[in-house]
Amino acid sequence: MSDFATVFASLRDVNGWMTPDQAQRLWTRSSALPAGSTIVEIGSFQGRSTCVLASAATEGVDVVAIDPHGGNDRGPQEISGFVDEAESDHQIFLANLERLGVRDRVRHLRKFSDDALGDVAGDVDLLYVDGAHRYEPASQDIRDWGAKVRSGGHLLVHDSFSSIGVTMALVAITFWSPEWIYEGRSQSMAQYRKGPTTYGQRLRSFASQVLALPYFALNLLYKALLSARLGSVARLLGSSGEWPY
Repeated sequence: MSDFATVFASLRDVNGWMTPDQAQRLWTRSSALPAGSTIVEIGSFQGRSTCVLASAATEGVDVVAIDPHGGNDRGPQEISGFVDEAESDHQIFLANLERLGVRDRVRHLRKFSDDALGDVAGDVDLLYVDGAHRYEPASQDIRDWGAKVRSGGHLLVHDSFSSIGVTMALVAITFWSPEWIYEGRSQSMAQYRKGPTTYGQRLRSFASQVLALPYFALNLLYKALLSARLGSVARLLGSSGEWPY
């Protein structure tokens, strides 16, 4: 499969949280990299985003997928207690890679992201973070793995301006950063380019991210209404009725 529309259509039955716009952003960034580049994905679940990244990547690009498939931080409101599903998630992940014809293109590290830092040598050209959404692990992924991204490389963060923990991590690390330049978002997937930055770039980056905070507040409202089983009210306010991602 060599075009985005075909690949994305083939993933419609694969569990995961990714809109077409977000998948297109992953595809665009992955396909732009030359042979010899390295892509790192943190948080693969059942392989929806992994298949997009690997299908778009040029031959000779190293695609590294990091996910312990340990039954924790599995999805929205699924922080722990899913050990029985963990091995199933892992087997489904491998089967999806096989079905899309990219299993031999992906190096899967079944580890927690902080334990896998030493398994990726050299610079990272594209880092996609969709791991644990609590503040501490999210900030650790963005900070520690972000340090491995080369100057000019890109960082994509899922559930930015949607998850409280992820958004607070971005506030702490990227809002007024000497090295991360905000380049926009597809719904809750934010894109950054690694600097260094000028003062003007930092100011524009900061302002652009601040302007996304009303979207963040609306997502929090949707989550509160859905948690209270007031989905009909959320839909009246513009929600799709699904957990915002």
